[in-house]
Amino acid sequence: MYPTFSDLLYDLLGVQIPLPIQMFGLMVAVAFLIGNYVIGLELKRKYNQGLISSHFTTVTEGLPASLNEILSNAFFGFIVGFKLFYLIGSYAQFTANPQAALLSFEGSLLGGIFASIAMAYWAYYEKNSKKLAQPITKKINVMPYDVMGNLTIMAAVFGILGAKVFHNLENLDTFIADPIGSLMSFSGLTFYGGLICGFTAAIWYANKKNIKTIHLLDAAAPGIMLAYGIGRLGCQLSGDGDWGIVNTAPKPSFLSFFPDWVWSFKFPHNVISDGIPIPGCVGRHCMELPLPVYPTSLYEAILAILLFVVLWSIRKRIQIPGMLFCIYFMMNGMERFLIEKIRINNIIQFAGLKFTQAELIATIIFLVGFIGFIYLYLQNKKKNGTIAA
Repeated sequence: MYPTFSDLLYDLLGVQIPLPIQMFGLMVAVAFLIGNYVIGLELKRKYNQGLISSHFTTVTEGLPASLNEILSNAFFGFIVGFKLFYLIGSYAQFTANPQAALLSFEGSLLGGIFASIAMAYWAYYEKNSKKLAQPITKKINVMPYDVMGNLTIMAAVFGILGAKVFHNLENLDTFIADPIGSLMSFSGLTFYGGLICGFTAAIWYANKKNIKTIHLLDAAAPGIMLAYGIGRLGCQLSGDGDWGIVNTAPKPSFLSFFPDWVWSFKFPHNVISDGIPIPGCVGRHCMELPLPVYPTSLYEAILAILLFVVLWSIRKRIQIPGMLFCIYFMMNGMERFLIEKIRINNIIQFAGLKFTQAELIATIIFLVGFIGFIYLYLQNKKKNGTIAA
């Protein structure tokens, strides 16, 4: 396992380069960037087809820096300087535990004041260097794919918050025992919480920018599936606890050409330090599971990437708006429901039934996708006069 990017570099190059980059966080960032790019391509294609339109926004050029801009830059500069100067001076501690260093209240007061003054002056200088005697107000045309950066940030922020909330709801005992630690921890994220909250925020923002929800959903479906697969690779590489149940069965013959860890794995040096000590290992991440388990994060990564290929290959053939997203919902629900059968998760008991939170949401998502698929198909038939009114 590679809890940090430095661990991967050491394994590949044999050189220890201390970097404060967590592997899971790095892969999540890569997933968002690639997902953003793929969704942007689809939005551009749909714009060229005339399915979505641009919008106009009013901007005023030549204004001097406002007091609000100067103060907000000063505040932001103080926060950055307060932490940055401290982290530079405590680099060894930062690389050893980036999360604790970033989330602590320790910092450099002088660094914060210096950066605050610098950022405030920069805001003042930049705006005033472009100041006009007579400010110009004009309208500019904003393309739908040009808002992808802000839309992705909205989806990311609310997605991570949603993933954290759903995880804590699923693990109330851990949350009650340590609420602050549970909320501030970077581990423990539930995909469906992120999906629901991230989508809600993205749809709200897209509607403000004149992007029709149904076309946004279709454009987003392949990119989200690909991003999910990349994110799951981050789970596998770091060993963040998203693994399966114990698997001590011998590897099947049809998998003989694959490494043993594809079938069952102890996740040595996992980032959450779960399991038993590894003999002779010294350092922070020196634990491995006592018994091998199914590497379900790897299976999900492979499945999600394959499903992305399917969605990407059929996207131009699907002419009914909303249909591609319904197919994505069905694929996602089925994939997650099946993987839950060999994945470790908290069990919910209700009315004599036993199921996990993910199984329940996966079932709902599959049914929503299936019902939406049938509804859109029938509506399209009716519109074209094939079905009697």
